[in-house]
Amino acid sequence: MNTPSLDHYLVVGNPIAHSKSPFIHAEFAKQTQQAISYEPLLIETNNGAFTQAIQAFQAQGGKGLNVTVPFKQEAWALVKQRSTRAERAGAVNTIGFDNQGNSWGDNTDGIGLVRDLTKNHGKSLNNQRILLLGAGGAVRGVLEPILQEKPACCVIANRTVEKAQTLARLFTDLGDISASSYTDLAGQQFDIIINGTSASLQGELPPLPDDIIPLKRGWCYDMMYSAQRTPFIQWALEHGAICARDGLGMLVEQAAEAFYLWRGVRPETEPVIELLKQRLRDSLSASPQTLPPEYSGIENRPEPTRFGDWEKSGRCIDF
Repeated sequence: MNTPSLDHYLVVGNPIAHSKSPFIHAEFAKQTQQAISYEPLLIETNNGAFTQAIQAFQAQGGKGLNVTVPFKQEAWALVKQRSTRAERAGAVNTIGFDNQGNSWGDNTDGIGLVRDLTKNHGKSLNNQRILLLGAGGAVRGVLEPILQEKPACCVIANRTVEKAQTLARLFTDLGDISASSYTDLAGQQFDIIINGTSASLQGELPPLPDDIIPLKRGWCYDMMYSAQRTPFIQWALEHGAICARDGLGMLVEQAAEAFYLWRGVRPETEPVIELLKQRLRDSLSASPQTLPPEYSGIENRPEPTRFGDWEKSGRCIDF
């Protein structure tokens, strides 16, 4: 019996050893009986390395790849065609190649967040007052899919309010969106608060008013995920949120959207989310492991002593 040839996919970034994507896509492939391989690739951050790696992968017959930090903007500039949501996001996390050899790019982060909230947790965004914390790439990447759900309003809060104002202006044609400082949130309440800052990585919190969550109906969502409650999730539950969820489901849902774009088959995400939850729980009691060399001396990143501590303290959504 002949074994079908494998189609090859990558996830690329720097660092990359922490990536959950190979596990997620292996589970999707088994579930849907797709003959693929999916591997991580560490790319150096020197000028030109990313473009050279992607072009070499395509020349070798690669079918597609996911892109994580710090290359999402480079990916946006590299691809020949961009989806509307990738254009809006200013970043590409999913690349594919068509039959003519042209590259296309998409951004699946926002649809991953929306599907996790609406499908997995049953929370409608329609006619809701939504507060997004942070004005970086994580928030920009999810704004269009959120606004397509027709919320009552979206407010972007950031320590540097000018960054939030600049971001809000890019999306004003899609709905009621505005910017705010954290101080100016006093006296306001929101149905859904989404944390898109990296504060959880340092065990910190944005400076939110204590009464910003309406009692008996407020939801909170952290784009970070962890084996234990992130600081933001803990704060939300202590301040009256009826539901507080982390970004593990978003991670799986954005991967499922990429898988669908490549393969034309939409995998079931719930069993994969449950498997990842169990792996995170197991990591709490796992023996310490030495961090791979790629994690040493990285500016502006936590420097955990054990591989796995990122999940325990809160890990960014990026693959």
